[in-house]
Amino acid sequence: MSQRSNGLVAQALQEISMADEQKQDQQAAEPIEQEDAASENDLEARVESLEEQLAEAQDQVMRAAADVQNARRRAEQDVEKAHKFALEKFAHDLLPVLDSLERGLELSDPNDPAIKPMREGIELTLKMFADTLARFNLAVVNPEGEPFNPDLHQAMAMEESDKVEPNTVLKVFQKGYTLSGRLLRPAMVVVSKAASAKPETPTIDEQA
Repeated sequence: MSQRSNGLVAQALQEISMADEQKQDQQAAEPIEQEDAASENDLEARVESLEEQLAEAQDQVMRAAADVQNARRRAEQDVEKAHKFALEKFAHDLLPVLDSLERGLELSDPNDPAIKPMREGIELTLKMFADTLARFNLAVVNPEGEPFNPDLHQAMAMEESDKVEPNTVLKVFQKGYTLSGRLLRPAMVVVSKAASAKPETPTIDEQA
């Protein structure tokens, strides 16, 4: 065998050896790639699980925050109601004092010089008293001339009237009061009703 032939054989053997090595390398790499793919799948599953846990935890936090906010709002409303109506009984007991001062002014003669200083004192006292109660959201219900409102007024009597619409307050016997928009005492009133139809006067021809 010539030297050239020997070289060709050696080169062929070398190429076959290299091909075997590459094949062995590929075979050895396949389990590694499979292991990497399995690890990647496990990692994706783990990430998905953690994302679900995170979403659940965030939902629980939001629910807890909403519960706290609702509880705080309810507590604030309870405090506001307690503050708003704490003076209800006390204010109700003061109403007869207001009534007495107003009645004293109604019964006194404004033209009598002898009682003029007393009237001025009553007027001043009544104004200070009313202003003080107004600062605590006590409002007067004095509906004369207004439509009758059963939520705020108590009808004591009805009178016929052709000067106003039916169910109009003609007179206020006693003023009503509200506390922070809540009825403390209804106004006692007289309400109008339609006048009865008068019988027609017969004419001369009808009399004949």
